[in-house]
Amino acid sequence: MLAAHLAVVGLGLIGGSVARALRAAGVVGRISGYDPDPRQREDALAAGVIDTAHSSAAACVREADLVIVAVPVLRTVEALSAIRDALRPGTIVTDVGSTKQSVATDVEQVFGELPPWFVLGHPIAGTEKSGVSNSLADLFRKHRVILTPHRCQDAVALSTVRRLWEACGARVVEMAPAQHDLIFAATSHLPHVLAYSFVDMIGKLDDSAGIFPNAGGGFRDFTRIASSSPQMWHDIVRANAAAVSDLLTRQIADLQALQDMITSGRWDEMKATFERARAAREHYLTQIE
Repeated sequence: MLAAHLAVVGLGLIGGSVARALRAAGVVGRISGYDPDPRQREDALAAGVIDTAHSSAAACVREADLVIVAVPVLRTVEALSAIRDALRPGTIVTDVGSTKQSVATDVEQVFGELPPWFVLGHPIAGTEKSGVSNSLADLFRKHRVILTPHRCQDAVALSTVRRLWEACGARVVEMAPAQHDLIFAATSHLPHVLAYSFVDMIGKLDDSAGIFPNAGGGFRDFTRIASSSPQMWHDIVRANAAAVSDLLTRQIADLQALQDMITSGRWDEMKATFERARAAREHYLTQIE
């Protein structure tokens, strides 16, 4: 058993799904939970996602030997400050934040260092839905989880968190925090910015009322992630602003180049761009595990 008492701070889609997955795997005992939203606490308790609900984060983690902090990245300092004095010696703490350099900085701010028992993590799974009522026991199955060990990392803590995610059916890989943030700025954070921006642009057109009802599958596929939580993605982009901004600058330049091809009738160049992009996607799809 990984933990006799698991505490989950943040009972949203990810926090709820981790609790469900670990319970289903039989690797944890009692599960306590906290969320600042009473409705999430009530729903988690009623659905059997947790065994006990607490009205404070400190009470939730007080007797735990493994803590998962599953809060929006901009709430990390608040959450860690709330649990800091309630953690007992030997407790392992991990997070699920979509940015890792910002979380590492927040951990240092709260604890004065990067504690050996804190493991920085990020599950690469989710849906456009939110809340514990949408949590799934198999959300992480066959998905990657990134762990970013730091300079003070305790090997036992790292191994425990690795086994936690493997019990959820995930494939665990390790990389440096900076590498993580660059990769996910390109593959997740910027795509969300583009999807939100595109739908916002269409919504402001004079004939938008006629566009949306006639949209086909391509529109739905491209814009699906624009149904994700605006607050969550605001927080993620803000926490990884430098990497996202750099890539957005590059994207704007490439879009301007495409516009120039269209206005000047350089159709062969445009086709070559499309062909290059298609070939790159087909090539890299074979590398996704």
